[in-house]
Amino acid sequence: MNAPPPRKPERINVIGTSASGKTTLAYRLAEVLDLPVIEMDRLQWRPNWQMAPDETFLAELSAALDATPGWVLDGNYHRTREIKWRNVDMIVWVDTSFWRTLRQAVSRAIRRIRAQEELWPGTGNRESLRRTFFSRDSVLLWMLKTWRSHRRRYETVMQAPRYAHIRFVRLRNRREVESFIELMARQG
Repeated sequence: MNAPPPRKPERINVIGTSASGKTTLAYRLAEVLDLPVIEMDRLQWRPNWQMAPDETFLAELSAALDATPGWVLDGNYHRTREIKWRNVDMIVWVDTSFWRTLRQAVSRAIRRIRAQEELWPGTGNRESLRRTFFSRDSVLLWMLKTWRSHRRRYETVMQAPRYAHIRFVRLRNRREVESFIELMARQG
């Protein structure tokens, strides 16, 4: 007798270090599952690279998650775990190699600088050569500093008994990402 297919996830949190591809994956999953995307960075960042106060950020995140029965949530923000994982079905960890992530971070930054692409609509926040390559606020520097610690944290969280009810999926390369999207498309 065949086992029944797994239930279609309705609340997914896509996590991974900066430039791992989590936002791209979140939008692709949302498309195949016909779910809205909630970008945590859009909730967090304000004009002039100012961060929302925690009280505001956490309230907006909670409201966004409660506004619809299903969603694909894009983002890490360790301090939000109690809110975002209270009803999550699945956590998808995009765990690409350090060198691949670094290459993606650099190429993405260069593309955004050239295009003067606004990162989050309405904020006016754009990457620049100075901010990206010569600043302590650089997303590249952030990626370099956090890649290893994010990896250790997620490996620990995946084993934690308090999260045993959550289905964790760890994707390490493009082939695994594509296979996962195909699987989710069949469930959608």
